[in-house]
Amino acid sequence: MSVIQIGLVDTTRHLDSELVHNAAMALNLQVTRDLPQFWPVNATVTYLPSPHKIPAGIWPVRLVKTLPPGEGGYHSDRHKQPYARVIATPDDPTWTIDASHEILEMLVDPYGNRMQSSVAIEIKHGKIVDGHGQFGYLVEACDPCEDNRYGYTINGIMVSDFITPHFYDPVETAGTRYSFCGHLKAPRQILPGGYISWVNTVMDEWQQLLWVDPKKPPVIENIGKADQTKSLREWIDGLARSREIYHSGRNTPSKESNDLREYAAGRREALDKVALAKAKFYEDPE
Repeated sequence: MSVIQIGLVDTTRHLDSELVHNAAMALNLQVTRDLPQFWPVNATVTYLPSPHKIPAGIWPVRLVKTLPPGEGGYHSDRHKQPYARVIATPDDPTWTIDASHEILEMLVDPYGNRMQSSVAIEIKHGKIVDGHGQFGYLVEACDPCEDNRYGYTINGIMVSDFITPHFYDPVETAGTRYSFCGHLKAPRQILPGGYISWVNTVMDEWQQLLWVDPKKPPVIENIGKADQTKSLREWIDGLARSREIYHSGRNTPSKESNDLREYAAGRREALDKVALAKAKFYEDPE
């Protein structure tokens, strides 16, 4: 199996280079240790020091100041190769969760068109339940559990939870993991702050279930026909509602997300002290 190479690069020139480098190492650990436990992926993540040099074979994840209107995180270049853009600012280290999100989804569905048939879902009395039909779901590895409160840390770097292939199972079974961290407890469950997209073959239209505001019940919206000039994921990522919910997890604080952020900061500080102490083992004697 060939190795997919992903490069993390700061185009803003304002981020802490050490944090970007440490994030690349943590994301590399996530895609080599955690993701392959459930998805057949062989990949690496490296730190790219210059946005003006992208080595051959690298799929870049570009850290940017802003995204233009109508653009999501996922893109394809002129040769139809995947790359991503992630908003990152010096005062908000949670951009690492978004970078993790984009990397995981690129690896699980590199070309943005992977679909999985499974039981249809609907909303009854404000709750998400299985229906009687069958939908073709776009495979997006992080969307159902993408809110920051469901992330976890790797060496002090915050990363995203992600679904397992069992997310599409027909029925719930005991002892089955539907997301890596276990936040999802059943197939097709969508957590507050998450969403999912599918094609309704009977209606011949795409639809989304969105839970933008955790304080309000989820809703299902018709989003029409897919844009034939883009991959499914690039089209959906660019929709206004998708972009709104994608960023809601960073802009809507919660106790869980604040706790995660504080723990990550303390963990990075402790590991920095370890790194400084370890470096002394290799210093030449005076």
